Amino acid sequence: MDFDLKKFDEYRENNRLEVKKAKGGLPNSLWDTYSSMANCYGGIILLGVIEKEDGSFATTGLKDVEKLKKDFWNSINNSKKVSINLLTDDNVEVYEIDEDVVMVIHVPRATREEKPVYINDNLFGGTFRRNGEGDYHCTPSEIRAMLRDQTEETSDMKILDDMEISDLNMDTVHAYRSRHAALRPNHVWEKLTDEDYLEQIGAAKRSRDDKKMHPTGAGLLMFGEEYKILYEYPEYFLDYREMLDPAIRWTDRLQSSSGDWTGNLFDFFFRVNSKLVKDLKIPFKLEGITRIDDTPVHRAMREALANCLTNTDFFVPRGVVIRKNTDRIIMENPGYIRTGKDQMLKGGISDPRNKALMKMFNIIGIGERAGSGVPDIYDVWKTQGWETPVVEEQYNPDRTILTLSFVQVGNIENQEDLKYQGDTLNDTLEQNDTLETLILEQIKKNPRSKQIELAEITGSSIATIKRTMKKMTEQGIIQREGGKRNGIWIIVK
Repeated sequence: MDFDLKKFDEYRENNRLEVKKAKGGLPNSLWDTYSSMANCYGGIILLGVIEKEDGSFATTGLKDVEKLKKDFWNSINNSKKVSINLLTDDNVEVYEIDEDVVMVIHVPRATREEKPVYINDNLFGGTFRRNGEGDYHCTPSEIRAMLRDQTEETSDMKILDDMEISDLNMDTVHAYRSRHAALRPNHVWEKLTDEDYLEQIGAAKRSRDDKKMHPTGAGLLMFGEEYKILYEYPEYFLDYREMLDPAIRWTDRLQSSSGDWTGNLFDFFFRVNSKLVKDLKIPFKLEGITRIDDTPVHRAMREALANCLTNTDFFVPRGVVIRKNTDRIIMENPGYIRTGKDQMLKGGISDPRNKALMKMFNIIGIGERAGSGVPDIYDVWKTQGWETPVVEEQYNPDRTILTLSFVQVGNIENQEDLKYQGDTLNDTLEQNDTLETLILEQIKKNPRSKQIELAEITGSSIATIKRTMKKMTEQGIIQREGGKRNGIWIIVK
């Protein structure tokens, strides 16, 4: 975010912009905000500015800006005050606004190696993040997640000395090997024993203590039984929810804890992937006499699902949730975006939270193009003329949400290729009507329904619910009476 002097009158406080009066010198809250912005998306702090009742800004003036700048640099370079100084001289600027002086501090987003950024030499008491209401103290769980992400060796590479190779489900291992052999016939690893093969793919390592082979975290996640995975990852949970009939809450449900299948990542990936693409129209395309049933949409779906799993922080609560609706698919995983949302959308840098898992997916031909996965998904959706995918990042607890909509919004870029790229799950009007109908039915049952509850019930993201309900309000279908906390929804027509 850049500061534009010409837009000063238009600015309002938000997650990336904070104002402080600073009449008596540097306010103590400045450092809370510095920590919180560095640990989130970065942002701008304005000193010498107040927020008026209507939300607009007014300058208050700074008495001695040179002294203020000197005090600021002395404090931010003091490791007892701030764990790390992320700023250079260019990040602090002084402007004249309405004959008053304003100091502008540009706080960059910290890299994962630099996080957590904390103050007052207090890791667990001085680490902050931002939400819609301002700065908040990070929980110990959030801080531990940032510490885990500092190292180049990701947590799934850890050798599990308390586990044996026999703790893995060998049927799953053999299914994996079969896929690898089909993709790359006569590969040099084909004749290896299971134990040696697991070592080659990163699913097992030899311990320095007992010199024996043990599973790695990635091996356990990919090939273990769910109840054994919980020994190492107590928050581990995989959940697929399908809601294609408004009269039935779940038309299909698959959970890792059900006990009637392994519950591991390998089996979850292929079971869920087949469910996600089964309603896509399979194109009829020939290469010679061979029918090709794979399309860019199918490949993008696999890429999205693999990204979801390989970037999950399996130590964070709430687990992986994949939701399939009539008009969209939503993929949620615990953990913030390690490269940052902006870099992820640009592509070019691959930094998965679970590098060993990513390698194992790559070996069987899934997610092979490092750093290009999300931009490729966006390109496929644009070519189809579907709504742009939406990436949301939430904190406390950390969570990343990808929404893939099948709603048509514009012209398809390449009509000739459309027949080879799948199609919408249902007619666009029918899709929109279905979500609106679900919302209306729930409001009838409970006029006090909150948007987060409606998102859970309908299998949609909060952003989609907000957008749909705003549209319904503008069309005069529903209206809100009362405040956010105690108000109710009224069905007008």
